[in-house]
Amino acid sequence: MTKLNQLFAGIEGSHNEFEQARVLLQSVPYDGTSTWGKGADQGFEAFLDAAENMEIYDIETDSEVYKQGVHIIDPILEDASPEAMFEAVYKSTKELLKKDKFLTFFGGEHSISIGIIKAFYEAHPDITILQLDAHTDLRPEYHGSPYNHACAVYDASQNANLIQVGIRSMDSGELEYLDRNKCYFAEDMYGQTDWMDDSLSKITDKVYITLDLDVFDPSIMPATGTPEPGGMNWNTMIKYLKKVFQQKNVLGFDIVELAPIEGFSAPQFLAAKLYYKMLSYKFANS
Repeated sequence: MTKLNQLFAGIEGSHNEFEQARVLLQSVPYDGTSTWGKGADQGFEAFLDAAENMEIYDIETDSEVYKQGVHIIDPILEDASPEAMFEAVYKSTKELLKKDKFLTFFGGEHSISIGIIKAFYEAHPDITILQLDAHTDLRPEYHGSPYNHACAVYDASQNANLIQVGIRSMDSGELEYLDRNKCYFAEDMYGQTDWMDDSLSKITDKVYITLDLDVFDPSIMPATGTPEPGGMNWNTMIKYLKKVFQQKNVLGFDIVELAPIEGFSAPQFLAAKLYYKMLSYKFANS
């Protein structure tokens, strides 16, 4: 694996040192259970490269959030099995939650979120898991493992308040685990905005966001393992995220499923901009 640049946005300074940084960023470049498009294990490196080439002033929030400090911690490289990866991520996240930091994670495929989410809901039993995704990911197990990317939020559905937004693909076997009152299908979201406030009314004060990049339409995010037509556009997404961050206490988030396409940099630039925008909303009043 290519050595990663350990500076967020390529900017040196004491603000990125562990003690001073308000944000921790950890990559989990695991791509062991993806079933079609591969390459999510290369996503973080592409993301960092794009972040180094974006403007660091956010017009909307009139801020430069990088100054809050983003400390990139060691990646989790365990890939012996889905179970081993889950245990490594779960144990690591439990330790990270003891720190007074805002926790962010970058995949890898969506199975990396299972251990993170479990650690969060155990530490905060009243938390909501907000899933932004094209797929329900509610299978109890898939291909012999409960830690498959197709099972990303099944455990959350059984142990936390799960809100699903942007869904447009699922298997009929998942219907018994689906809470339709907390699932917002893409077909019902087109041209509408009422779903935003309706979903927010079902989110508790504390929230963790797991964002699969295939929630976006493949016209702007083709670099993902299973691109589904009919996804969200950029402006709708950031309008919604702004509401979430303004009205709720977001405790952390992950972004997963970036599988870079050689010679095409727009998708990783979107991912970098999205990460920066989410931080900008989190620390808008700091």
